[in-house]
Amino acid sequence: MQKIFSLLLAVLALSGYAKTDPPKDSIDVMIGQMIMIGIGDFNLVDTEQSIFKEIKDGKVGGVVLYEKNILFESPKPELALLVEMLQKNASIPLFVSIDEEGGKVTRMKTRYGFPKNVSAQYLGDMNNLDSTSFYANQTASILSSFGINMNYAPVVDVNINTKNPVIGKLERSYSKDYKEVIQQALEVIKQHNKRGVVPVLKHFPGHGSSKNDTHLGIADVTNTWQLEELYPYKALIDSGVVKAVMTAHIVNKTLDGEKNPATLSRRIVTGMLREFLEFDGVIISDDMQMGAINNEYGLREAIKLSLEAGVDMLMFANNVFDYERVSATTIHAIIKDLLFEGYVTREQIYVSYNRIMKLKAETGLCDEDYYRSLKNKLRVYN
Repeated sequence: MQKIFSLLLAVLALSGYAKTDPPKDSIDVMIGQMIMIGIGDFNLVDTEQSIFKEIKDGKVGGVVLYEKNILFESPKPELALLVEMLQKNASIPLFVSIDEEGGKVTRMKTRYGFPKNVSAQYLGDMNNLDSTSFYANQTASILSSFGINMNYAPVVDVNINTKNPVIGKLERSYSKDYKEVIQQALEVIKQHNKRGVVPVLKHFPGHGSSKNDTHLGIADVTNTWQLEELYPYKALIDSGVVKAVMTAHIVNKTLDGEKNPATLSRRIVTGMLREFLEFDGVIISDDMQMGAINNEYGLREAIKLSLEAGVDMLMFANNVFDYERVSATTIHAIIKDLLFEGYVTREQIYVSYNRIMKLKAETGLCDEDYYRSLKNKLRVYN
């Protein structure tokens, strides 16, 4: 055990994370880094909210922001203060994440004073990489200026079913041509990486052919999924620019005979993404509170299966009714129980933690002056 931990520290040192002291309670801190959570409904800083204590206790590795967390009356100063206070409570800086795809999936809307952000379909139809570069740079620059360091974009789903209620009809896909998806997504990734914002590709292994919305329930793509839905992942991972991928909750009985959603499938997450496509970055689940998971699996079983599948960070966005919310403390306790019961190994937690910390180091979150730099950046909104 000591040998494994020593090896981990050596790897972290090589990855540029040597500036931060090793965690005192390694397992608790490592489990905490595997939790991505929504902060709740508030948009004014209220340090009495439980999320601040959970962050301070090391039970949170990242947070998800929604439109409801952006104050409508004076969004920019309050959003800047909110991000600053979230990071102030973190001993290891957080991934502060958001869905800012553009078009119909945007949290930072024009009515709050943010610039227009067009859809993926609009850019794909225009087929002009200069325009794609402009909008991607605009998005990444705005996110970076608010200390938001992770964006759940680009969507690399191929628009196979244009009537797809959650992808095609919402204009979230660049094209039905996978080569065009690759070109557009590559430009978006480059602009985000340049600005220090982690782009998260989604939704693996492809949601573009589905007929149903996984927010509401099961989406079975067994008879509609096509191999070309993997091509964008293959090309972009091989290019070396991809650092994070989000799993889909789609069911594909051809890829997983046990009928597990991709997020809960070891054959898909580890077999396809890790081993076949040789991706060694951070794998993040789509929201575990979506209907395809929440309606079919208990909380503990969903967490167990996703970790067994090989997911590094579990997202619980808490974009649900009050009585359905799950705390980081509860998730942390379940993971720790699964560890003690032998369903999850220490080595697995070490590996996921290592990937997460390596990405945080590459994004600059582990720099000694990160918080000071963040405060200076946010000061322009005060």
